[in-house]
Amino acid sequence: MDIQLSAIHWVYVAFIAFILALLVKRRDTTLICVAGIFTLGLIATESIGGSVSGIFNSFIYATKELLGTIFIISIIVAMSRVLIITGINETMIKPLTGFLRTPTLAFWGIGIIMLLTSLFFWPSPGVALIGAVLLPVALRVGLPALGAAVAMNLFGHGIALSGDYIIQGAPKLTADAAGLPVSQVMAASVPLVIVMGLVTTIVAFWMMRRDMKNGKWNDGFVAVGREEAGTKAAVNLPASVKKALAIAIPILFAIDVAVMFAFDLQGGDATALIGGTAVVILIVATMLAHRNRGLEETTSYLIEGFQFGFRVFGPVIPIAAFFYLGDSAFKELFGDGALLGSHGIVNDLGVALANSVPMNGAVASVTLTATGAITGLDGSGFSGISLVGSVAHMFSVALGSGAATLTALGQVAAIWVGGGTLIPWALIPAAAICGVSPFELARRNLKPVLIGLAVTTVVAIFLV
Repeated sequence: MDIQLSAIHWVYVAFIAFILALLVKRRDTTLICVAGIFTLGLIATESIGGSVSGIFNSFIYATKELLGTIFIISIIVAMSRVLIITGINETMIKPLTGFLRTPTLAFWGIGIIMLLTSLFFWPSPGVALIGAVLLPVALRVGLPALGAAVAMNLFGHGIALSGDYIIQGAPKLTADAAGLPVSQVMAASVPLVIVMGLVTTIVAFWMMRRDMKNGKWNDGFVAVGREEAGTKAAVNLPASVKKALAIAIPILFAIDVAVMFAFDLQGGDATALIGGTAVVILIVATMLAHRNRGLEETTSYLIEGFQFGFRVFGPVIPIAAFFYLGDSAFKELFGDGALLGSHGIVNDLGVALANSVPMNGAVASVTLTATGAITGLDGSGFSGISLVGSVAHMFSVALGSGAATLTALGQVAAIWVGGGTLIPWALIPAAAICGVSPFELARRNLKPVLIGLAVTTVVAIFLV
Protein backbone atom coordinates (compact mmCIF):
# COMPACT_ATOMS: atom_id res chain seq x y z
CA MET A 1 0.00 0.00 0.00
CA ASP A 2 1.52 3.29 -1.15
CA ILE A 3 1.05 6.23 1.22
CA GLN A 4 1.72 9.81 0.18
CA LEU A 5 2.69 11.85 3.23
CA SER A 6 1.45 15.45 3.30
CA ALA A 7 2.36 18.57 5.26
CA ILE A 8 -0.05 17.46 7.98
CA HIS A 9 1.94 14.28 8.57
CA TRP A 10 5.27 16.09 8.80
CA VAL A 11 3.91 18.81 11.07
CA TYR A 12 2.46 16.13 13.34
CA VAL A 13 5.83 14.35 13.50
CA ALA A 14 7.65 17.61 14.25
CA PHE A 15 5.33 18.44 17.15
CA ILE A 16 5.61 14.88 18.52
CA ALA A 17 9.41 15.18 18.55
CA PHE A 18 9.16 18.53 20.32
CA ILE A 19 6.66 17.22 22.89
CA LEU A 20 8.72 14.10 23.66
CA ALA A 21 11.87 16.23 24.06
CA LEU A 22 10.07 18.46 26.55
CA LEU A 23 8.73 15.45 28.48
CA VAL A 24 12.25 14.07 28.81
CA LYS A 25 13.39 17.44 30.15
CA ARG A 26 10.37 17.47 32.50
CA ARG A 27 8.94 20.64 31.01
CA ASP A 28 5.24 21.38 30.58
CA THR A 29 3.88 20.62 27.11
CA THR A 30 0.38 22.15 27.21
CA LEU A 31 1.30 25.22 25.16
CA ILE A 32 3.08 23.14 22.51
CA CYS A 33 0.11 20.77 22.20
CA VAL A 34 -2.30 23.67 21.77
CA ALA A 35 0.02 25.14 19.14
CA GLY A 36 0.11 21.76 17.39
CA ILE A 37 -3.69 21.49 17.34
CA PHE A 38 -3.97 25.02 15.97
CA THR A 39 -1.34 24.41 13.28
CA LEU A 40 -2.87 21.13 12.11
CA GLY A 41 -6.31 22.73 12.08
CA LEU A 42 -5.01 25.68 10.08
CA ILE A 43 -3.47 23.40 7.45
CA ALA A 44 -6.62 21.25 7.25
CA THR A 45 -9.24 24.00 7.19
CA GLU A 46 -7.21 26.91 5.81
CA SER A 47 -9.24 29.00 8.23
CA ILE A 48 -8.16 30.74 11.41
CA GLY A 49 -11.69 30.45 12.77
CA GLY A 50 -11.82 26.72 12.06
CA SER A 51 -8.44 26.08 13.66
CA VAL A 52 -9.28 28.15 16.75
CA SER A 53 -12.59 26.31 17.16
CA GLY A 54 -10.69 23.06 16.68
CA ILE A 55 -8.69 23.73 19.84
CA PHE A 56 -11.82 23.82 21.99
CA ASN A 57 -13.51 20.95 20.16
CA SER A 58 -10.40 18.79 20.53
CA PHE A 59 -10.51 19.41 24.30
CA ILE A 60 -14.14 18.26 24.33
CA TYR A 61 -13.24 15.17 22.30
CA ALA A 62 -10.39 14.25 24.65
CA THR A 63 -12.54 14.82 27.73
CA LYS A 64 -15.26 12.51 26.39
CA GLU A 65 -12.67 9.82 25.71
CA LEU A 66 -11.18 10.16 29.20
CA LEU A 67 -14.39 10.72 31.15
CA GLY A 68 -14.78 7.13 32.36
CA THR A 69 -11.24 7.12 33.70
CA ILE A 70 -11.71 10.52 35.34
CA PHE A 71 -14.82 9.28 37.13
CA ILE A 72 -13.39 6.00 38.42
CA ILE A 73 -10.29 7.75 39.75
CA SER A 74 -12.36 10.50 41.39
CA ILE A 75 -14.69 8.02 43.08
CA ILE A 76 -11.86 5.81 44.33
CA VAL A 77 -10.10 8.87 45.78
CA ALA A 78 -13.34 10.01 47.49
CA MET A 79 -13.81 6.56 48.99
CA SER A 80 -10.17 6.36 50.08
CA ARG A 81 -10.49 9.72 51.83
CA VAL A 82 -13.33 8.61 54.10
CA LEU A 83 -11.54 5.32 54.85
CA ILE A 84 -8.43 7.22 55.92
CA ILE A 85 -10.27 9.76 58.08
CA THR A 86 -12.22 7.05 59.90
CA GLY A 87 -9.21 4.77 60.38
CA ILE A 88 -10.86 1.95 58.44
CA ASN A 89 -7.97 2.00 56.01
CA GLU A 90 -5.48 1.44 58.84
CA THR A 91 -7.42 -1.56 60.14
CA MET A 92 -7.95 -3.00 56.67
CA ILE A 93 -4.32 -3.03 55.62
CA LYS A 94 -2.79 -4.21 58.88
CA PRO A 95 -2.90 -7.96 58.02
CA LEU A 96 -1.23 -7.33 54.67
CA THR A 97 1.83 -5.75 56.22
CA GLY A 98 2.96 -9.23 57.22
CA PHE A 99 3.33 -10.19 53.55
CA LEU A 100 4.60 -6.95 52.03
CA ARG A 101 7.20 -6.17 54.66
CA THR A 102 9.82 -4.37 52.56
CA PRO A 103 9.84 -2.02 49.56
CA THR A 104 11.19 -4.87 47.41
CA LEU A 105 8.39 -7.26 48.39
CA ALA A 106 5.84 -4.47 47.93
CA PHE A 107 7.09 -3.64 44.41
CA TRP A 108 7.09 -7.21 43.14
CA GLY A 109 3.99 -8.21 45.13
CA ILE A 110 1.89 -5.35 43.76
CA GLY A 111 3.25 -6.01 40.28
CA ILE A 112 2.44 -9.72 40.24
CA ILE A 113 -1.04 -9.18 41.69
CA MET A 114 -1.64 -6.48 39.09
CA LEU A 115 -0.46 -8.83 36.34
CA LEU A 116 -2.82 -11.62 37.37
CA THR A 117 -5.77 -9.26 37.80
CA SER A 118 -5.15 -7.54 34.46
CA LEU A 119 -4.98 -10.82 32.55
CA PHE A 120 -8.61 -11.47 33.46
CA PHE A 121 -10.12 -7.99 33.58
CA TRP A 122 -7.68 -5.68 31.77
CA PRO A 123 -5.60 -3.11 33.65
CA SER A 124 -7.90 -0.13 34.30
CA PRO A 125 -10.26 -1.83 36.75
CA GLY A 126 -7.26 -3.66 38.19
CA VAL A 127 -5.51 -0.37 38.98
CA ALA A 128 -8.55 0.93 40.88
CA LEU A 129 -8.99 -2.31 42.79
CA ILE A 130 -5.35 -2.88 43.73
CA GLY A 131 -4.60 0.77 44.39
CA ALA A 132 -7.45 1.07 46.87
CA VAL A 133 -6.32 -1.96 48.87
CA LEU A 134 -2.55 -2.37 48.47
CA LEU A 135 -1.19 1.14 47.93
CA PRO A 136 -1.46 2.10 51.63
CA VAL A 137 0.45 -1.06 52.54
CA ALA A 138 3.21 -0.26 50.07
CA LEU A 139 3.55 3.28 51.40
CA ARG A 140 3.67 2.02 54.97
CA VAL A 141 6.63 -0.29 54.29
CA GLY A 142 8.60 2.39 52.45
CA LEU A 143 7.83 1.86 48.76
CA PRO A 144 7.45 5.30 47.16
CA ALA A 145 4.08 6.01 45.58
CA LEU A 146 5.83 6.45 42.25
CA GLY A 147 7.42 3.02 42.66
CA ALA A 148 4.00 1.47 43.22
CA ALA A 149 2.70 3.27 40.12
CA VAL A 150 5.62 1.96 38.06
CA ALA A 151 4.94 -1.60 39.25
CA MET A 152 1.21 -1.44 38.48
CA ASN A 153 1.90 0.22 35.15
CA LEU A 154 4.59 -2.12 33.82
CA PHE A 155 2.97 -5.35 35.00
CA GLY A 156 -0.60 -4.40 34.08
CA HIS A 157 -0.59 -2.06 31.08
CA GLY A 158 2.68 -3.57 29.88
CA ILE A 159 3.07 -7.32 30.41
CA ALA A 160 -0.57 -8.35 30.85
CA LEU A 161 -2.04 -6.15 28.12
CA SER A 162 0.66 -6.84 25.52
CA GLY A 163 0.11 -10.59 25.83
CA ASP A 164 -3.63 -10.47 26.57
CA TYR A 165 -3.74 -14.26 26.81
CA ILE A 166 -7.10 -14.58 28.58
CA ILE A 167 -9.34 -11.96 26.93
CA GLN A 168 -7.37 -12.22 23.64
CA GLY A 169 -8.50 -8.85 22.29
CA ALA A 170 -5.03 -7.78 21.13
CA PRO A 171 -3.87 -11.04 19.50
CA LYS A 172 -7.25 -11.41 17.75
CA LEU A 173 -6.87 -8.00 16.07
CA THR A 174 -3.27 -8.55 14.99
CA ALA A 175 -3.83 -12.16 13.93
CA ASP A 176 -6.83 -11.26 11.75
CA ALA A 177 -4.87 -8.49 10.05
CA ALA A 178 -1.93 -10.83 9.44
CA GLY A 179 -4.14 -13.67 8.20
CA LEU A 180 -2.96 -16.02 10.95
CA PRO A 181 -4.68 -18.15 13.61
CA VAL A 182 -4.89 -16.39 16.99
CA SER A 183 -3.20 -19.34 18.69
CA GLN A 184 -0.17 -18.99 16.41
CA VAL A 185 0.32 -15.29 17.24
CA MET A 186 -0.17 -15.96 20.97
CA ALA A 187 2.39 -18.76 20.93
CA ALA A 188 4.89 -16.55 19.09
CA SER A 189 4.34 -13.72 21.56
CA VAL A 190 5.20 -15.76 24.68
CA PRO A 191 9.02 -15.44 24.49
CA LEU A 192 8.75 -11.78 23.45
CA VAL A 193 6.35 -10.88 26.28
CA ILE A 194 8.56 -12.72 28.79
CA VAL A 195 11.74 -10.98 27.62
CA MET A 196 10.06 -7.56 27.47
CA GLY A 197 8.49 -8.03 30.88
CA LEU A 198 11.64 -9.25 32.62
CA VAL A 199 13.90 -6.59 31.14
CA THR A 200 11.61 -3.63 31.81
CA THR A 201 10.62 -4.56 35.35
CA ILE A 202 14.14 -5.50 36.44
CA VAL A 203 15.63 -2.33 34.95
CA ALA A 204 12.87 -0.18 36.49
CA PHE A 205 13.34 -1.80 39.91
CA TRP A 206 17.13 -1.45 39.76
CA MET A 207 16.85 2.22 38.78
CA MET A 208 14.38 2.87 41.60
CA ARG A 209 16.58 1.22 44.25
CA ARG A 210 19.69 2.97 42.93
CA ASP A 211 18.07 6.39 43.00
CA MET A 212 16.52 5.82 46.42
CA LYS A 213 19.92 4.84 47.78
CA ASN A 214 21.55 7.92 46.27
CA GLY A 215 18.77 10.24 47.42
CA LYS A 216 17.82 11.09 43.84
CA TRP A 217 14.35 9.58 43.80
CA ASN A 218 11.65 12.12 42.99
CA ASP A 219 8.28 10.73 43.98
CA GLY A 220 6.43 13.05 41.61
CA PHE A 221 3.78 13.52 44.28
CA VAL A 222 0.59 15.43 43.63
CA ALA A 223 -2.14 16.05 46.18
CA VAL A 224 -4.49 13.15 46.70
CA GLY A 225 -6.90 11.93 49.34
CA ARG A 226 -4.21 10.30 51.48
CA GLU A 227 -2.85 11.15 54.91
CA GLU A 228 -0.81 14.02 53.51
CA ALA A 229 -3.81 15.81 52.00
CA GLY A 230 -7.18 17.19 52.91
CA THR A 231 -8.53 19.35 55.67
CA LYS A 232 -11.06 17.11 57.42
CA ALA A 233 -10.32 16.08 60.96
CA ALA A 234 -10.08 12.42 61.89
CA VAL A 235 -13.39 10.77 62.84
CA ASN A 236 -13.64 8.13 65.54
CA LEU A 237 -15.62 4.97 64.93
CA PRO A 238 -16.32 2.17 67.44
CA ALA A 239 -13.66 -0.48 67.08
CA SER A 240 -16.25 -3.13 66.22
CA VAL A 241 -17.73 -1.05 63.39
CA LYS A 242 -14.29 -0.21 62.06
CA LYS A 243 -13.25 -3.86 62.08
CA ALA A 244 -16.50 -4.97 60.42
CA LEU A 245 -16.05 -2.45 57.59
CA ALA A 246 -12.37 -3.35 57.23
CA ILE A 247 -13.43 -6.96 56.63
CA ALA A 248 -16.44 -6.15 54.46
CA ILE A 249 -14.67 -3.83 52.00
CA PRO A 250 -12.11 -6.36 50.66
CA ILE A 251 -14.91 -8.94 50.53
CA LEU A 252 -17.04 -6.60 48.41
CA PHE A 253 -14.18 -6.05 45.99
CA ALA A 254 -13.51 -9.82 45.93
CA ILE A 255 -17.17 -10.33 45.02
CA ASP A 256 -16.66 -7.82 42.21
CA VAL A 257 -13.83 -9.95 40.89
CA ALA A 258 -15.99 -13.07 41.07
CA VAL A 259 -18.84 -11.30 39.25
CA MET A 260 -16.46 -10.07 36.55
CA PHE A 261 -15.24 -13.60 36.03
CA ALA A 262 -18.69 -15.20 36.14
CA PHE A 263 -20.33 -12.73 33.75
CA ASP A 264 -17.27 -12.06 31.59
CA LEU A 265 -17.21 -8.34 32.44
CA GLN A 266 -14.24 -6.55 30.90
CA GLY A 267 -12.95 -3.04 30.31
CA GLY A 268 -15.59 -0.40 30.93
CA ASP A 269 -18.13 -2.83 32.38
CA ALA A 270 -15.62 -4.09 34.95
CA THR A 271 -14.59 -0.53 35.80
CA ALA A 272 -18.23 0.47 36.26
CA LEU A 273 -18.78 -2.39 38.71
CA ILE A 274 -15.80 -1.35 40.82
CA GLY A 275 -16.84 2.31 40.65
CA GLY A 276 -20.38 1.55 41.77
CA THR A 277 -19.08 -0.59 44.63
CA ALA A 278 -16.77 2.25 45.71
CA VAL A 279 -19.73 4.67 45.78
CA VAL A 280 -21.72 2.28 47.99
CA ILE A 281 -18.75 1.89 50.36
CA LEU A 282 -18.31 5.67 50.45
CA ILE A 283 -21.97 6.23 51.38
CA VAL A 284 -22.13 3.52 54.04
CA ALA A 285 -18.84 4.52 55.69
CA THR A 286 -19.76 8.21 55.63
CA MET A 287 -23.22 7.68 57.14
CA LEU A 288 -21.80 5.50 59.92
CA ALA A 289 -18.98 7.91 60.65
CA HIS A 290 -20.77 11.26 60.41
CA ARG A 291 -24.31 10.17 61.32
CA ASN A 292 -26.64 13.18 61.15
CA ARG A 293 -24.04 15.03 59.04
CA GLY A 294 -23.73 12.06 56.69
CA LEU A 295 -25.85 13.53 53.87
CA GLU A 296 -23.70 16.64 53.63
CA GLU A 297 -20.41 14.84 54.16
CA THR A 298 -21.16 12.33 51.37
CA THR A 299 -21.42 15.24 48.96
CA SER A 300 -18.28 16.79 50.45
CA TYR A 301 -16.22 13.63 49.87
CA LEU A 302 -17.46 13.35 46.29
CA ILE A 303 -16.52 16.98 45.68
CA GLU A 304 -13.01 16.30 47.01
CA GLY A 305 -12.72 13.29 44.74
CA PHE A 306 -13.84 15.11 41.62
CA GLN A 307 -11.69 18.13 42.43
CA PHE A 308 -8.73 15.80 42.56
CA GLY A 309 -9.73 14.00 39.36
CA PHE A 310 -10.06 17.14 37.28
CA ARG A 311 -6.98 18.71 38.86
CA VAL A 312 -4.92 15.72 37.79
CA PHE A 313 -6.50 15.42 34.34
CA GLY A 314 -6.46 19.16 33.62
CA PRO A 315 -2.87 19.25 32.28
CA VAL A 316 -3.37 15.97 30.44
CA ILE A 317 -6.44 16.87 28.37
CA PRO A 318 -4.59 19.24 25.96
CA ILE A 319 -1.90 16.63 25.39
CA ALA A 320 -4.47 13.89 24.82
CA ALA A 321 -6.35 16.23 22.47
CA PHE A 322 -3.27 16.64 20.30
CA PHE A 323 -2.39 12.95 20.15
CA TYR A 324 -5.98 11.90 19.47
CA LEU A 325 -5.66 13.88 16.23
CA GLY A 326 -3.33 11.11 15.09
CA ASP A 327 -6.30 8.77 14.84
CA SER A 328 -10.02 9.20 14.17
CA ALA A 329 -10.34 12.56 15.96
CA PHE A 330 -8.76 14.47 13.06
CA LYS A 331 -11.49 13.68 10.54
CA GLU A 332 -14.21 14.20 13.13
CA LEU A 333 -12.91 17.65 14.06
CA PHE A 334 -11.51 18.97 10.78
CA GLY A 335 -13.18 16.81 8.12
CA ASP A 336 -11.48 14.33 5.79
CA GLY A 337 -10.68 16.69 2.92
CA ALA A 338 -7.04 17.14 3.95
CA LEU A 339 -6.59 13.41 4.63
CA LEU A 340 -8.77 11.91 1.93
CA GLY A 341 -8.18 8.16 1.73
CA SER A 342 -6.08 8.20 4.89
CA HIS A 343 -6.41 5.67 7.70
CA GLY A 344 -5.23 8.21 10.27
CA ILE A 345 -2.00 10.16 10.62
CA VAL A 346 -0.15 7.64 12.79
CA ASN A 347 -1.24 4.70 10.64
CA ASP A 348 -0.07 6.53 7.51
CA LEU A 349 3.29 7.17 9.14
CA GLY A 350 3.61 3.51 10.08
CA VAL A 351 2.85 2.32 6.55
CA ALA A 352 5.24 4.87 5.06
CA LEU A 353 8.01 3.64 7.35
CA ALA A 354 7.33 0.01 6.42
CA ASN A 355 7.41 0.84 2.71
CA SER A 356 10.72 2.68 2.90
CA VAL A 357 13.03 -0.03 4.26
CA PRO A 358 14.82 -3.01 2.63
CA MET A 359 13.78 -6.56 3.51
CA ASN A 360 15.76 -8.86 5.81
CA GLY A 361 15.09 -10.34 9.22
CA ALA A 362 16.90 -7.69 11.22
CA VAL A 363 15.45 -4.71 9.38
CA ALA A 364 11.97 -6.26 9.40
CA SER A 365 12.10 -6.73 13.19
CA VAL A 366 13.37 -3.21 13.85
CA THR A 367 10.77 -1.77 11.48
CA LEU A 368 7.91 -3.69 13.14
CA THR A 369 9.01 -2.40 16.54
CA ALA A 370 9.20 1.15 15.21
CA THR A 371 5.87 0.84 13.41
CA GLY A 372 4.18 -0.51 16.52
CA ALA A 373 5.65 2.26 18.65
CA ILE A 374 4.55 4.94 16.19
CA THR A 375 0.98 3.65 16.03
CA GLY A 376 0.93 3.61 19.84
CA LEU A 377 1.52 7.34 20.03
CA ASP A 378 -2.21 8.04 20.03
CA GLY A 379 -2.32 6.54 23.52
CA SER A 380 -4.66 3.69 22.68
CA GLY A 381 -2.27 0.84 21.98
CA PHE A 382 -5.06 -1.01 20.16
CA SER A 383 -5.78 1.45 17.35
CA GLY A 384 -2.67 0.53 15.36
CA ILE A 385 -2.24 -3.18 15.99
CA SER A 386 -4.29 -4.13 12.95
CA LEU A 387 -1.80 -2.12 10.93
CA VAL A 388 1.21 -3.93 12.42
CA GLY A 389 -0.48 -7.23 11.60
CA SER A 390 -0.81 -6.16 7.97
CA VAL A 391 2.78 -4.91 7.84
CA ALA A 392 4.03 -8.14 9.43
CA HIS A 393 2.18 -10.15 6.79
CA MET A 394 3.74 -8.06 4.02
CA PHE A 395 7.24 -8.49 5.45
CA SER A 396 6.86 -12.22 6.06
CA VAL A 397 5.82 -12.76 2.43
CA ALA A 398 9.00 -11.00 1.31
CA LEU A 399 11.13 -12.95 3.80
CA GLY A 400 9.37 -16.29 3.37
CA SER A 401 9.04 -16.77 7.14
CA GLY A 402 8.50 -15.12 10.53
CA ALA A 403 4.88 -13.98 10.13
CA ALA A 404 3.76 -14.87 13.66
CA THR A 405 6.89 -13.53 15.35
CA LEU A 406 6.78 -10.22 13.46
CA THR A 407 3.06 -9.85 14.20
CA ALA A 408 3.62 -10.50 17.90
CA LEU A 409 6.57 -8.09 17.98
CA GLY A 410 4.50 -5.26 16.49
CA GLN A 411 1.72 -6.00 18.96
CA VAL A 412 4.10 -5.87 21.94
CA ALA A 413 5.65 -2.58 20.79
CA ALA A 414 2.30 -0.90 20.07
CA ILE A 415 0.74 -1.81 23.40
CA TRP A 416 3.78 -1.09 25.56
CA VAL A 417 4.06 2.39 24.05
CA GLY A 418 0.39 3.26 23.64
CA GLY A 419 -1.35 0.99 26.11
CA GLY A 420 -0.28 2.86 29.19
CA THR A 421 3.45 2.93 29.99
CA LEU A 422 4.83 5.91 28.03
CA ILE A 423 2.01 8.18 26.83
CA PRO A 424 1.05 10.39 29.82
CA TRP A 425 -2.74 10.26 29.52
CA ALA A 426 -2.74 6.51 28.86
CA LEU A 427 -1.01 5.87 32.19
CA ILE A 428 -3.28 8.27 34.08
CA PRO A 429 -5.13 5.51 36.02
CA ALA A 430 -2.01 4.26 37.80
CA ALA A 431 -0.62 7.78 38.28
CA ALA A 432 -3.86 9.14 39.70
CA ILE A 433 -4.56 6.25 42.07
CA CYS A 434 -1.01 6.52 43.43
CA GLY A 435 -1.16 10.32 43.60
CA VAL A 436 1.85 10.97 41.37
CA SER A 437 2.46 13.05 38.27
CA PRO A 438 1.68 11.13 35.07
CA PHE A 439 4.54 13.00 33.39
CA GLU A 440 7.00 11.87 36.06
CA LEU A 441 5.68 8.31 35.74
CA ALA A 442 6.15 8.42 31.96
CA ARG A 443 9.69 9.71 32.44
CA ARG A 444 10.48 6.92 34.92
CA ASN A 445 9.13 4.31 32.51
CA LEU A 446 10.91 5.68 29.45
CA LYS A 447 14.37 4.16 29.87
CA PRO A 448 13.21 0.68 31.05
CA VAL A 449 10.67 0.43 28.22
CA LEU A 450 13.13 1.56 25.55
CA ILE A 451 15.76 -0.89 26.82
CA GLY A 452 13.11 -3.61 26.90
CA LEU A 453 12.03 -2.91 23.33
CA ALA A 454 15.63 -2.99 22.14
CA VAL A 455 16.36 -6.33 23.80
CA THR A 456 13.04 -7.82 22.66
CA THR A 457 13.71 -6.73 19.09
CA VAL A 458 17.11 -8.43 19.15
CA VAL A 459 15.46 -11.63 20.41
CA ALA A 460 12.86 -11.38 17.65
CA ILE A 461 15.61 -11.08 15.02
CA PHE A 462 16.87 -14.54 16.01
CA LEU A 463 13.34 -15.98 16.02
CA VAL A 464 12.26 -14.66 12.61
